[in-house]
Amino acid sequence: MAQQPRHISRSPNLNVMANAAFKAARGLVRDFGEVEHLQVSQKGPGDFVSTADKKAEKILHAELSKARPTYGFILEEGGVLPGSEDSTWIIDPLDGTTNFLHGIPHFAISIALQKGNEIIAGVIYDPVKDELFHAEKGGGAFLNERRLRVSGRSQLTESLLATDLPFASHSPAARQEFQKTLDKLTPFVAGVRRFGAASLDMAYVAAGRFEGYWKEAIQPWDIAAGIVLVREAGGYVSDLKGGDDLFGTRSVLATNGALQASIRRALG
Repeated sequence: MAQQPRHISRSPNLNVMANAAFKAARGLVRDFGEVEHLQVSQKGPGDFVSTADKKAEKILHAELSKARPTYGFILEEGGVLPGSEDSTWIIDPLDGTTNFLHGIPHFAISIALQKGNEIIAGVIYDPVKDELFHAEKGGGAFLNERRLRVSGRSQLTESLLATDLPFASHSPAARQEFQKTLDKLTPFVAGVRRFGAASLDMAYVAAGRFEGYWKEAIQPWDIAAGIVLVREAGGYVSDLKGGDDLFGTRSVLATNGALQASIRRALG
């Protein structure tokens, strides 16, 4: 676990992001091995934060600040920290916290770089599988050294989709609305998966493992790095209304492109 990929050609920004992720991952892997000993505080029903989460964020903030001292931050735990120029790191130090706390080896570090209103680079690192997904605008998307392309499937009946399920903190109305959506969609697709780490769901669309991913009530740090990954892999990303206001609407639909319209219609 957490073995740094070797001999990968990346831009200076991607190198900074990847190296920060590798350093933070070492602590996550150690804590994951002793998950039963973690001190855990509860932020709300079904939404946990661990000491591992906070330690990883501290490392990422320190490493990225050292490399780019004028950049701002949007941190899951630490909030918004403005910089002195129009570049911002958007960070989820431990996406898949609930998986992590239950000993399920499916979680990631997600780092995106936003310039102005545009995400220009993203890194998503799964330390258990040692998979580094990385992309930069105009430079393509990669898994370690391998160039990524979205799935070529064009039939909804052959497509595998991913989403997230409403849990305890969601209202009964939200859960009922989600069930209606699922009932409309599932008769027409090969399957729907819920793996519990939005950044990896987006990365898996870029890698052609999923044909699509959708989610409402999403946070910027969950999807920011995945946006540039999917687009650079040849896919399509929008909000659920088909527009570009993903952070404003707090919704996302990421697909291989060929199925974007079909999935949007099916989602209603």
